[in-house]
Amino acid sequence: MPVKVSVIVPVYNPGTYIEDCIASLQRQSLPPEEYEVVFVDDGSTDATPARLDALAAEDPRMRVIHQENSGWSGKPRNVGIAAARGEYVMFVDNDDYLGDEALERMYDYGVANGADVVVGKMAGKGRPVPVELFRRNHPRATLANAPLIDSLTPHKMVRREFLDRIGLRFPEGRRRLEDHVFVTEAYLRAENISVLSDYVCYYHVRRDDASNAGFQRFDPVGYFANLREALDVVEKYTEPGALRDRLFRRWLRNEMVERLRGKRLLALPDDYRRELFREIHQVVVERFGPGVAAALQPTQQVVAALTAADRYEDVVAFAEWEAAIAPRTTPGAVTWRDGTLRIEFTAEYASAGQPMTFPADAVATPLDGPPKDVAEAIAWVGAQTAARFPAATADLLLRERASAAQHFQPVEFTREAVPAGQDGRVRLTLRATATVDPGTLPGTGVWDAVARIKLGGWTKECRLGPVPPAGRPEPVAGVVAGREVLPYWTTPHRNLSLDHAASTRRLGLPGADLSVTGDRFSARLPLYVPGETAVLLRLASAGRTLDVPATLAPTPDPARSGLTAVLPAAVPAGGVWRTAVCLAPDAARPRFHALPQSLRGTGDTVRVGPGPRPGPALQLARGARRLLGAVVAKAAARIRKVRT
Repeated sequence: MPVKVSVIVPVYNPGTYIEDCIASLQRQSLPPEEYEVVFVDDGSTDATPARLDALAAEDPRMRVIHQENSGWSGKPRNVGIAAARGEYVMFVDNDDYLGDEALERMYDYGVANGADVVVGKMAGKGRPVPVELFRRNHPRATLANAPLIDSLTPHKMVRREFLDRIGLRFPEGRRRLEDHVFVTEAYLRAENISVLSDYVCYYHVRRDDASNAGFQRFDPVGYFANLREALDVVEKYTEPGALRDRLFRRWLRNEMVERLRGKRLLALPDDYRRELFREIHQVVVERFGPGVAAALQPTQQVVAALTAADRYEDVVAFAEWEAAIAPRTTPGAVTWRDGTLRIEFTAEYASAGQPMTFPADAVATPLDGPPKDVAEAIAWVGAQTAARFPAATADLLLRERASAAQHFQPVEFTREAVPAGQDGRVRLTLRATATVDPGTLPGTGVWDAVARIKLGGWTKECRLGPVPPAGRPEPVAGVVAGREVLPYWTTPHRNLSLDHAASTRRLGLPGADLSVTGDRFSARLPLYVPGETAVLLRLASAGRTLDVPATLAPTPDPARSGLTAVLPAAVPAGGVWRTAVCLAPDAARPRFHALPQSLRGTGDTVRVGPGPRPGPALQLARGARRLLGAVVAKAAARIRKVRT
């Protein structure tokens, strides 16, 4: 059969990090005869060449090409393109991996939409990836109608005929940003580009040793010489005007201004950041007209203006001010309604731990040249932030802890300017309610709630928390779409997380109220269910276990549900029966949760009694957990005290 996709993997000394990549390629849902993997070993000196040869010998989908070291990833990718037999080629780095259905989904989406380039949703494990690009699917995306320019890494699926027809290949040799040159030209010359956002296709991984090529400190002179080549591509395929300025703005923002802001700049040695500043200053002056910086966010405009004016010391001083700014969120009620979890929170920005305040009557004004000093720059940013408050937004993302995959949740919010003192200043606060439908979350596991706040010149994320240590009730678990769902506050940071399918935490059912009338068993449990749900009641006594069909149903109190079952004849016959309930009998790994009371059969009657006391070993284990928790909490408190 024709090969649909050729996966091209440039390889250089990945060590064990290549194993996740290999495993994900072998797990692909695309039929084995419809894809191939071409590993191009760029002169590796570790055990990888032998590992790949053995892999190719046992798996006919895998091919290996060995070559002398070329210095960077451009030549190996080009060699892979030349060897590819697929209708599309997919570029994967040797320390990253794919979602199991990535090739099938991306190929089908590309064919359905006639795409020359298919961009699959990315998740960043320890490294940033585009967020706004993947809010929704874009079957016909362009550089004008979608933020494609935010994604310039090569990890995309490209039609091979398109590459051959326009003669597009990666720049080769020891260089940086070869992917920017390649991807930018592909975007500008493709007849159609499709963005697939409803499935995580690519997992971009930061190694534990931070030895990924992209994390190594670069030579500023060479780096910005290579960056100019990407700008040359834009100039070649666009006319002067709004689109060109918009594209140039991506490099000014991401590769220059953002390197000169806040903690990122301050973490660098002074001699290196001076060299970095000099090269950025030269590019800004040489290549960018006034329209490029004008549409940046206020803070970015200030840095760009100070850089163009060659004011290094002021850039550093402005970075010191920005480094103290962070988002601050306060969780509110976490409740169930209509099969969904409602999460309330407020958000604002703080500086040095204190809420930021802004002028109440600010008016938007353009930045007319560089500010005369940092104080004027800060005042201008504050005024623009207040003036732009009607455009501020709050989002809630759920980020899977194991994979870093993240999904936007529907959010409704209001903006409120809260008076702050007598000097006419206000706090800019966002009050939001997110709606989470657990049935839409893929897979099982722990999901962390992350607030994403856009306000003025800042777009920042933080965990949703901390919840106040007292006065905030624990949210109750729910049984939705056949799965256990447990919202909880983490320890010790008190941030909100969601255990989907209760993969790591026991629910705990304190306050369950059991009763028996004849052979009718009933209990009120601290659980939410949207409707009648089939569950199992487990009764265990003296080596016997009985699993009894039961029903969980809503009550007028959404934080409580009613459990009912018909007791088998064995229960009143005698004995003490421990009770437990399985809330998701059809799950891959059904789990039973103990109820706090037992049943005691005496002749023809059953009464409810206390649950069995834990044995000595269990009591010791629980005591050890409590002691360890106290030790961890004290250590965390000491660390926070040292940091502050």
